[in-house]
Parts: sequence; C-alpha cells; structure tokens
Amino acid sequence: MKQVITQADVPISGELKVAPGAIITPSARDLAKDRGVQIVEVPADQINTTAAPEKTVALGSDHGGFALKEKLKPVFEEHGLHVTDIGVHEEKPADYPDIARQVAELVARGDAARGVIVDGAGIGSCIVANKFPGVRAALCYDKASARNSREHNDSNILTLGGKLLTGTQAEDVLRVWLTTPFGGGRHAARVQKIAEIEKALRNWTPRS
Repeated sequence: MKQVITQADVPISGELKVAPGAIITPSARDLAKDRGVQIVEVPADQINTTAAPEKTVALGSDHGGFALKEKLKPVFEEHGLHVTDIGVHEEKPADYPDIARQVAELVARGDAARGVIVDGAGIGSCIVANKFPGVRAALCYDKASARNSREHNDSNILTLGGKLLTGTQAEDVLRVWLTTPFGGGRHAARVQKIAEIEKALRNWTPRS
C-alpha cells in the first residue's frame, strides 16, 4: 500500500518524511515549496503515518475505476482528509471484490471513518462492501442519491461507476456525500433496525 501525501500532510515548516515510492500530489509539492518544507525520503518504519480515523478515507478502485479514482483525489484534499489508497495504482486488470474487500475491512475495523470505491459500474463493489458488519455502502449516481444516502442511511462507503459518470459528475457526487451530515431523528431508528437485522443474521441459517 503506497503512502499518499496531500496538502493536509504538509507541515508549516521543517521537513516532511515520506516512504520510498510515496505518491505526492502536485498541490502538496507546491505547498511544501511555498513553505520551504523539504521532502525527505526515509524507510517506511521511520514514518508515523497514523491519522485520526475520523479524518481518514479508505480509497480503492479496480482497473475500470482507476482513472476516476485518481481524478477524485484533490476533492479529499479540499476537505482536509487523509486518503489511504489501497490501489490499484495502474490500469492493470484487477478483480473488484479484492479491492472492495480491502476498503470495507478498513471501515469495518474503524481504521477509516469512510470509504470510497470505484469500479466500472459501482454495483459489484457495493455488494461486496455490504457483506461487512457495520458497513452501509451506497451506490450513488447523482447529487440527490448522494445526499439521501447520507441523510437517511448514514452511509459510510460510497461506490461509483467509473464508466458511467464523467469526472465532473463524480466530483459533484463525492463533494455532496462528504459534506452531508446524517439526519438522525426518525432515520436513526431505521439505521438501528439495519444494525439489529445484521446482528440477528449472524446466526441465521436457511430453513430446510
């Protein structure tokens, strides 16, 4: 898993230690230059990459969503979020269940408050992610669906179709999803019912 450096990681002064092969966004490089911060490559075990889970977003894509994943990274930077990019890091064939699983595991464990997964249509990754306890993944295709998934369902993973949305459309969806709070109230009771169903199904077996 490659370290991803965004503007949020650049200190006010001094130096910024990065792991070998780290991905540094252009805006992070520019900010480091403006602040006189020296970027120093050091062994990975000498870097404290811990970010607060509530400020961390797990990000992943298969080959069909790679281009869009890369295009979306500045949006996270705008909101001061730390991105854990689990891949892919090139347009090389990959299976979406493997990527979705890694993102969902980070969210389910609490290592990331939210996750974003991009595959060709966004459907398969949504199905995979929702297999994990505590995950409420939503496939969103416009600003209205993104807003609803947050206000009504408290979704914590967003899936997008890299072949179905333009870059601008996906950015709009992501911005709404990141900034819309959970509505609570009557919606909280319904989300609680989802959790109760999930708990009950842990010991569920189909009737013979």
